[in-house]
Amino acid sequence: MISEEYLFAIALRECSQIGDINFHKLIRTFGSAREAWRSAKKEYKKMEGIGYKTVFDIGNEEHLKFAEKELKFCEKNNIQIRLKYLNEIPSLLNECIDAPAILYQKGKLNDSLQKVSIVGTRNMTLYGKQFIEDFFEATQTSKYATVSGLALGVDKEVHEQSMKYRKPTIAVLAHGFQFLYPAKNRRLSEKIIQEGGILVTEFCSSRKPDRENFIQRNRIVAGISPATIVVETGYGGGSVSTASFANDYNREVFALPGKITDTYSQGCNQLIFYNKATAISSIKDLVNILAFNNPKEKMEELFSYSESTIQLSENQNKTYQYIKDHPQISLDDLAQAISLPTHKILPIILELELLGKVKSFSGRQFIAI
Repeated sequence: MISEEYLFAIALRECSQIGDINFHKLIRTFGSAREAWRSAKKEYKKMEGIGYKTVFDIGNEEHLKFAEKELKFCEKNNIQIRLKYLNEIPSLLNECIDAPAILYQKGKLNDSLQKVSIVGTRNMTLYGKQFIEDFFEATQTSKYATVSGLALGVDKEVHEQSMKYRKPTIAVLAHGFQFLYPAKNRRLSEKIIQEGGILVTEFCSSRKPDRENFIQRNRIVAGISPATIVVETGYGGGSVSTASFANDYNREVFALPGKITDTYSQGCNQLIFYNKATAISSIKDLVNILAFNNPKEKMEELFSYSESTIQLSENQNKTYQYIKDHPQISLDDLAQAISLPTHKILPIILELELLGKVKSFSGRQFIAI
């Protein structure tokens, strides 16, 4: 039997004005979901910034009935319920201020495994597919788990390559477990669990795959890993929002650059240009930065080059040398030091990133590689 604390947590989260942040305010004030359910409506003034309008729905018997039904569904379908305030959700996700109060999970996975989120367009090109295949080939001896969203295109390829190379994979759903979207990935979802991966969602079992759920889902994809790789995406694609969440959580973001004329490289190029992602110059460099253990020694580089043949321009060399001598220097300090305006430095930084000479961090700080 599942503890009644889970019953009250589900009922509380179902209340119309109780989102994840207000949910945790209630828990911090009253100590448990059960006590919040019983006391919040009468003692809401204990909480700063919470008015009666927020708590008026707490105690509604319909929500308890809903929670009872949800618990029965979870027990019948071997779904685990994980509560953030009991430290039951993945550790990195638990650090995010807007992390889901409740996660529903199918399957079991060792949370101590290093994770990497890999996302991209549903309209994957051969360029994106080749990158994913090369990445898994290069890291076949490394131990890690992947995270993606079970969509078509890049997500599907990530999950399938993960299983091919025996990497546990986490599929984050944008709906409840009564549904599977897209339906054609049902067999894939079953195989993920069979092969030691998991399916997770913050949505109760009856929640349909509504459009707004997918952006909400992306914060989990970003928050669960220390790094996110964007393979291909157009302007304004869903993967751009995943990168944005990862930036907000101060996580690493990497993007695969492409031709400016290629529709599904434009979003990646934009992320790189605005210092929202580090350009992937080679598989080797990417794996080194991710610090995967025991990487394969011989790795194909996306953009092969010889150190001896790189000829930096005067401004490139000046910029590179100063960054090398002053690690993690900010853009403003760099501009002042080398007497170049920031709008002229940014293109130089991008060129150096593409050459594998420089790496950008959030907050517009740079180091030499």
